[in-house]
Amino acid sequence: MAYTALTLINRAYYLSQVVSRQLQTVSGEQQQDGLFLLNALLDIKGSDLHLIPYFQQFQFTTIDSQEEYFIPNLLYVDTMTFNIGDVRYPMIEMTRKQYFGTGRVDDITTLPFSYRVERTLDGSNVFLYFLPNAGYIVKIFGKFGLTDVTLATDLSQFYDLYYIEYLRFALAEYICTEWGVTFPDEAKAKYAEIRKKLLQQSPPDLSVVKRSYFTTNPTIDWQMVNIGRGWVPW
Repeated sequence: MAYTALTLINRAYYLSQVVSRQLQTVSGEQQQDGLFLLNALLDIKGSDLHLIPYFQQFQFTTIDSQEEYFIPNLLYVDTMTFNIGDVRYPMIEMTRKQYFGTGRVDDITTLPFSYRVERTLDGSNVFLYFLPNAGYIVKIFGKFGLTDVTLATDLSQFYDLYYIEYLRFALAEYICTEWGVTFPDEAKAKYAEIRKKLLQQSPPDLSVVKRSYFTTNPTIDWQMVNIGRGWVPW
């Protein structure tokens, strides 16, 4: 069953008690104000990744010699891999300084073993190096979220019902602040309960993977094979 942004806005107004259920209806002007507040809320939630409770998989195909790819609604990347046929290869995330501020040969086209993700309007840009020399399927596990909706947007296509319920309570609090009224105590307590549960859902993997080229059994990756030719400085 569809759960549109309009439905969410109407129910948030009733929850806030700015509009009395069964005695009043949400006006068109109030719906437009609610839509503005909902989009502001979604945009702010996109900066608080703890309150986006689940990871999703997204995949795209690289283009020969293309470095930059726009991924809509992407807020955070936990893992990224690419496939050659049925074989999956890991990719290494680089810091901004490592990717954009160190020396390198820009036009090498081969397997894209490293990446950098930069947030941008309505999504993120993914940068790959080396530049891919063919069409590889890249798989991203990360957090995605809407930042701009219309009244007709079906939220159930993007979010589970429990997260939509969280947005309803959050929007109701926004509406109360906008109208200068007090958020009802019962709603405030339920909002805090839902928010606490969301913080415990699907935390990011914080395990550390160390790579070293200075041991007797060094990490083998594409850089060592193609640049170092197997030579290591020990």
